Amino acid sequence: MNYSNYDDALYRNRTLTVRPTKIPGMLIVEQVVNVDGRGWMKENFQLSALLPLGFPDDFTPVGNQVASIQHRGFTRGIHADTVNKFISVTRGEVFAAIVDLREGDAFSAAETVTLTPSTAIYVPKGCGNSYQTLVDDVQYTYLEDQRTSPAPSTNVSLGDPDLAIVWPISLDHATMLADDHDRPSLADVVPVRS
Repeated sequence: MNYSNYDDALYRNRTLTVRPTKIPGMLIVEQVVNVDGRGWMKENFQLSALLPLGFPDDFTPVGNQVASIQHRGFTRGIHADTVNKFISVTRGEVFAAIVDLREGDAFSAAETVTLTPSTAIYVPKGCGNSYQTLVDDVQYTYLEDQRTSPAPSTNVSLGDPDLAIVWPISLDHATMLADDHDRPSLADVVPVRS
């Protein structure tokens, strides 16, 4: 592999930053990625470096989930779990759409961001997480601060008009899990209680 072809925007970030979003508690983390003779390297998660930048001090990972997605256009449905997640990719590009499904004034607020090896997100529990792969061969990973409850997650339709999420690849051309095709509209969602 010729590592000189890595795109600067994806692989050459030099400053660790944490910034808030319109969803309370959700953060975008710009990570430091260094390119060298082996390819690239990043420190994916280091709490002590993130804390001074406003990262929550009560996030203590207990699990790490990894998904390898082979094809562009795979789209995972909007689902809110009972865990806080730090989500990143180690290969490829992913369009992430996060929806606040918690009870309160921010209910239904949506935020989108493109995840690359240099851009990660922190998603608080009760917020619906979804993503769409923008390229083939994606490695998607997240740290979680507790094991997911066996209780069903709170879900909402990917194409709900009230959310108005503009998916880079239309949902008509996306590949989805069977469970993600038939989800309730936002109007039918019972907000997640804190």
